[in-house]
Amino acid sequence: MFVDSHCHLDFPDLIVQVDDILSRMQTNRVSHALCVSVNLPDWPGIMKLVEQHDCLWASVGVHPDYEDTVEPTVEDLVSRTAHPRVVAIGETGLDYYRLTGDLDWQRERFRRHIRAARACGLPLIIHTRSAAEDTIRLMREEGAEQAGGVMHCFTESWEVAQAALDLGFYISFSGIVTFKNAVALQDVARRTPLDRILIETDAPYLAPVPHRGKLNDPSRVIHVAEKIAECRAVPLKMIEDETTNNFFKLFNKIPA
Repeated sequence: MFVDSHCHLDFPDLIVQVDDILSRMQTNRVSHALCVSVNLPDWPGIMKLVEQHDCLWASVGVHPDYEDTVEPTVEDLVSRTAHPRVVAIGETGLDYYRLTGDLDWQRERFRRHIRAARACGLPLIIHTRSAAEDTIRLMREEGAEQAGGVMHCFTESWEVAQAALDLGFYISFSGIVTFKNAVALQDVARRTPLDRILIETDAPYLAPVPHRGKLNDPSRVIHVAEKIAECRAVPLKMIEDETTNNFFKLFNKIPA
């Protein structure tokens, strides 16, 4: 079985077809999907969704792109992790690509998420874009290695991957790794230890080849695994088994 370690099934384009998506997941042997939080106002909707389906699980957190939204406190994040279906903190991190100017609020938000993860003992789901140096610096300063977690939708260099690996983090690859021009990322997929790799869709975004440009959903995560197997010249079954085992090892609130 395959697992999708990061998706947004509660987003409008997907929630309206969730029954069909779950059926396609079953057909494509995708046993679990982690529905990742991006803000607190929409979090109850995620929880309503995952409570209805045994194969779906949730995180709690506020994405760095959400500037005008409810700010999480450490205490609020930790309290929400008491729910049995919440298995991670995030997604959180830094994004200097879409937003400019004084982004100290973004860095402070990231710090609070790391502190919450340390306090509750759940892993972090980290987003970083055009901000790798500060992301790794804050992870080190706040002791993110004490919580562990995953660098989701990884698109950075091998040097950044090494820094995250040194902190005990996993590296998650999305449909981007299947793109023709993603040569450097494919090299990272070759070099990352098998016991630290996760796969994801980040649905509804980043549909992998051969579905590039279309609406993405967790049933398509197999194509990410296929590309990693191709990059490493190993059987697909090896990537299937390793990434699934890694998923349950990291998100250990989920029964294997």
